Amino acid sequence: MKVTVRYFASIREAIGHGNEVIETDATTVAALRDVLLARGAVYQEALSTERAVRMALNQSVCDGVALLQDNCEVAFFPPVTGG
Repeated sequence: MKVTVRYFASIREAIGHGNEVIETDATTVAALRDVLLARGAVYQEALSTERAVRMALNQSVCDGVALLQDNCEVAFFPPVTGG
């Protein structure tokens, strides 16, 4: 399936681009994150499961069990605080 992946803030800076469209067999947001982590050191550092990373599916915050659909959009971003 085709998935648009968007990266924000420090994650975008670490990866070096703000979005990409990928073909994947991943069925959940967590599985997609694992696919991205397998791409190498840059993705491992930015999206590490040891880091606080928020996720959204089609612009709604979600957790890793959210199911992907063809042509969906997944976003990864750091927690945001205000003040």
